[in-house]
Amino acid sequence: MTDQRHPRIPICTYRLQFNRWFTFSDACEIVPYLHTLGVSDVYASPYFQASPDSLHGYDITDHNKLNAAIGSRAEYDAWIGRLHEHSMGQVLDFVPNHVGVADSRNQWWMDVLENGPSSRYAPYFDIDWHPLKFDLRDKVLLPILSDQYGRVLERGEFQVRFEEGTFFLLYGERKLPIAPGTYRYVLEIALKHLAEHKHKDFYAELQSILTALEYLPKRTETDLKRIAERIREKEIIKRRLERRCAEAPQVQKAIEKALAQINGKPGDQRSFDTLDELLNAQSYRLAFWRVAAEEINYRRFFDVNELAAIRVELPKVFDSVHRLLLDLVSTGAVSGLRIDHPDGLYLPEEYFQKLQQRCARALGIASPKDGRAVYMVAEKILTGSETLRKDWRVHGTTGYDFANQVMQLLVDSSAEAAITKTFHRFISHSVPFGHLLYAKKLQVMKLAMGNDVDVLGNMLDRLSERNRWYRDFTLEALSRAVREIIACFPVYRTYLAPGQRVSEEDRQIVERAISAAKRRNPAMDESIFNYLQDVLLFRFQPNLDAAGRAAHTHFVLKFQQTTGPVMAKGLEDTVFYIYNRLTALNEVGGEPQQFGLSIEAFHEHNLDRRRNWPDTLLGTSTHDTKRSEDVRARIVAISEVPEIWRRSLQRWQLANRRWKQTINDFEAPDANEEYLLYQTLLGTWPVQANGEPAATTSSDYIQRIQAYMAKALHEAKINTSWIQPNEEWDMAMLDFVAKILDPSPRNKFIPAFLPVAKEIARLGAINSLTQTLLKLASPGVPDIYQGNEIWDYSLVDPDNRRPVDYNRRREMLDALATATPGELVQTWPDGRIKLFLTQRLLRFRREHAVLFQRGEYLPLCARGTFAECCFSFARHLGGKWIVVIAPRLSSRVGFPPIGERWQEATIEFLETFSLKGAHDLFTCRPVPLRNRNVKLADALSIFPFALITNL
Repeated sequence: MTDQRHPRIPICTYRLQFNRWFTFSDACEIVPYLHTLGVSDVYASPYFQASPDSLHGYDITDHNKLNAAIGSRAEYDAWIGRLHEHSMGQVLDFVPNHVGVADSRNQWWMDVLENGPSSRYAPYFDIDWHPLKFDLRDKVLLPILSDQYGRVLERGEFQVRFEEGTFFLLYGERKLPIAPGTYRYVLEIALKHLAEHKHKDFYAELQSILTALEYLPKRTETDLKRIAERIREKEIIKRRLERRCAEAPQVQKAIEKALAQINGKPGDQRSFDTLDELLNAQSYRLAFWRVAAEEINYRRFFDVNELAAIRVELPKVFDSVHRLLLDLVSTGAVSGLRIDHPDGLYLPEEYFQKLQQRCARALGIASPKDGRAVYMVAEKILTGSETLRKDWRVHGTTGYDFANQVMQLLVDSSAEAAITKTFHRFISHSVPFGHLLYAKKLQVMKLAMGNDVDVLGNMLDRLSERNRWYRDFTLEALSRAVREIIACFPVYRTYLAPGQRVSEEDRQIVERAISAAKRRNPAMDESIFNYLQDVLLFRFQPNLDAAGRAAHTHFVLKFQQTTGPVMAKGLEDTVFYIYNRLTALNEVGGEPQQFGLSIEAFHEHNLDRRRNWPDTLLGTSTHDTKRSEDVRARIVAISEVPEIWRRSLQRWQLANRRWKQTINDFEAPDANEEYLLYQTLLGTWPVQANGEPAATTSSDYIQRIQAYMAKALHEAKINTSWIQPNEEWDMAMLDFVAKILDPSPRNKFIPAFLPVAKEIARLGAINSLTQTLLKLASPGVPDIYQGNEIWDYSLVDPDNRRPVDYNRRREMLDALATATPGELVQTWPDGRIKLFLTQRLLRFRREHAVLFQRGEYLPLCARGTFAECCFSFARHLGGKWIVVIAPRLSSRVGFPPIGERWQEATIEFLETFSLKGAHDLFTCRPVPLRNRNVKLADALSIFPFALITNL
């Protein structure tokens, strides 16, 4: 790259999802296409070593190796070289919080399982080696079994194997280490099989190995010298055993006989006794996966057992995790970073500061005054009026906030009462959002993260015992108070840090949670909540010694790490699948209880971004969104036609009632699930080239909808769930989808559905174009999720991680050169109009980057009949300016919202603008101005969007 300034601020990022089906070589091939599109930086999903079959890359097993399934280092370097040839950079999605532990290639985790607390990597993980359950002392709970332990054992599903001097356990495809100190269970039996060879050297050698095992330091050792001795001696024992087997085949055969005996015979319960003893002697306890919530004793990423949290706050862990990353930064391969899930970090501010300092060192530059050496964004989900912490050394968020704000702008807020009434009537009850969120967070803490919260209760109990004023608080009461406060927490987390003043924002958050918990629990003693409030705000008790203050601080920091996952699981992964009033608003970081955002409020958000976070990402679709940007743009259009929606629901429900099943006196699917399904169909229904909705759908489409609804029902946890599947209900849902989408002439639903699908598809297309235009022109860095430069009607993962047809997109891009504006409008269903808007504006951004990065943001107001249907603003720097004009609530104007449909509506240009040469970027036509006013009928005479400029 020719641009060596730091930090390198992207003009536009483009997210790529790497996996074994999309490799470094594939990414290399599309670099010229992305450059032609106008993209400045690839935004890469994690590509360090992970499970070979991983679709996402977040289950990293080694941060210092590339994922071989994605490509070799040579292929990686070729891709980077191609990026640099086109002056493009790379923003890498980095995962500092956790590692994947389902794959035996994770050497840290395998070492912990082999050696327990004496593992050199034991401190790297957040493991409670002394939980309340005595049988888990000095062990890690491994909830990986498909059934209860005893059943799995006696079915013969555990097999101990021996290779190259090492014993290990096979369970399905899982390979687990056997602690060296427990090799004696096998070797003592093997020695008996060698009784006839007592006078041979190999017999004495095997006895010597058994003696060495007796003197091997125990797996519970934590003394550094004894740990070093254990590490050294266990490997010597393995080498001796391997050598002896190679030199004396009798030893190898005796071990094989011993293993055949130990592995047991199904049908003979007693034959598994020795294997049971061997497994109970390990540093892990094998368990049925359903016990994880209550007994798991290592911190996870949310409730995912296969993702174990790491303590990146420790210097040696930080150094180990970032070694390859910093090397890639130093060579220029990586020019920016996206930090995954910062709310899981022990001390986020400290982490960002340290990482920026290390990046500056890697680049060989002095740390900038603002501490931001490289472009960095945080995957921070903001709630309500919450703002990104200004002391974080980042450039902004990953864009969830913008995505939700622009979607709220497109809502017709005047329809709130009508839509809410329709929703409640259809499902036959009301759903107060606040109560629902509170209840589901409690449910998550009971069913998925019970032990995480119990640990906090135990820590708080030990704290209270240090003070005579609070020692009478019982463990149960304290644990309940913790649960209630977390359930009432209004945001994902607070950010208190040792030695720092508690911010006013954090104080208010804690006090709001405490007040809400008191209000919801009038029978509980207020003094418990008051005590917890003091603890959470670092109000240390007088005369508390250093150890007590450290324990107090540690509790607060652990509490902060827990509230975020509970909020995420309760809100994003539960409530968002239940509160289905208008599902376009049920997005990560969304506020579905809010119904619409005023033009003035959206301007304020843009002004705030311009002032405080001018380089934040602006996202509309991501790998984590519940629906693609185009699906949401359609569904939100329902708010524009509330009466059509109400009447249509009645007809559809009547037509489809015969396909429902009765399960335990309840209709399956239930009304709320059916309500969600109809919105999903409107959001995704295929449209033909002539703008008419497809009369029938493909089997692939039906399977996609079935898969989505299955996931939605399991996430909602009402009639079925991942933990306790209701197979009968699940099948009823699958069957219902198949029946209502049956192309048979007897199906009364599809003919009644198609007219509404047509109207929603047209309104949704206009919403999508507005959304795209605002993303590309607002303050911030626009981000495009792979394939979304044209229409994309994907749902939640894995649907949104399907392969992207780049050949088709390349051909469409090449064909734009000969397409006329009128043709693009007329053929809007093919998606070229979105591609045209994206490319033309991105290339303009690239030519005038400073205007977009640093230009003033000026709200403009429309006047006239359809003033509320137009959103407009200007960007201004020196004598250069642009004016953006985009429609909203277009059902009031007509389809397409162009030309005379706008009647006499106008926008007035600022007096400071030089109007000489003013023209529309997309049509290249001059724009007629009268007294500094432009009629929308003129500005939007061809396209339903405009960008007027003097450049």
